[in-house]
Amino acid sequence: MKDFHHISVLLEECLEGLNIKPDGIYVDGTLGGAGHSSHIVQRLTTGRLIGIDRDPVALEASGKRLEPYKDRVTLVHSNFCEMKQVMEELGISGVDGILLDLGVSSPQLDDGERGFSYMADAPLDMRMNSQDKLSAYEVVNTWSQEELKRILFDYGEERYAPRIASAICRRREEKTIETTLELVDVIRSAMPPQALREKQHPAKRSFQAIRIAVNDELGSVEKAMRDAIPLLNPGGRLAVITFHSLEDRIVKNAMAEAAKGCTCPPNFPVCVCGKKPAVKLISRKPIVATDEELEANPRSRSAKLRVCEKL
Repeated sequence: MKDFHHISVLLEECLEGLNIKPDGIYVDGTLGGAGHSSHIVQRLTTGRLIGIDRDPVALEASGKRLEPYKDRVTLVHSNFCEMKQVMEELGISGVDGILLDLGVSSPQLDDGERGFSYMADAPLDMRMNSQDKLSAYEVVNTWSQEELKRILFDYGEERYAPRIASAICRRREEKTIETTLELVDVIRSAMPPQALREKQHPAKRSFQAIRIAVNDELGSVEKAMRDAIPLLNPGGRLAVITFHSLEDRIVKNAMAEAAKGCTCPPNFPVCVCGKKPAVKLISRKPIVATDEELEANPRSRSAKLRVCEKL
């Protein structure tokens, strides 16, 4: 197993946002290397931490890191969007805090064998859970040109999406695209010279888009946001870190809707829907990394933390 050391983004801000009670029950739905959780569990006395991750490698690594606190830790192999079912199976009806860090762990990106990286040659994979059926190989070699164009544009915000999707389809007619660097070569061949001179790696946006599609990351975020707030006890906090504008929009809208309550049209003289606010927003604007953190960890540049509290 590769070293699963991961620098925790917005660590102090998350701990403050969760407002941890020593006897509370807390869920880290994206456990990773337990960077955040190792600090949460240190603040618990009679409380409990439920750590969830879909990646068995991450679970094994975090289990070793949390070994000193095993009396107050429960680890579960599952997707964070299944936390409602996980809590039901554990017999837990309410929790005092939920943390979701939606970034891909650095070890996953850096481990060339996992197929996430455009810098190392490996089989096209990108599955966070190796037991899942859909991999990057299927997406790249079997999805239609129109669907490839859509995910590259929507998930990767890739302005050359039509050209890249077309190039992928032409190449795979000759032979299947099997490795990460083969895909990088196809992407490069589709981009104009000025795009190849940009500071950002030409394949970065496309790889991000394919990874999001393979792991249904946006669908998972939508489901998690629907289920998380009802799981919270009164006064419980939900803290979510996003690294992508599409994810942030889902989180922002879900929290805003839960904080709004009434859904009656503005021209109604009185409320007839009867919906009450479920949460209050702890911060109207997202919390971002300090200059000091940006210098220590450049990957925190796109991180946004949003926090709400159950009423």
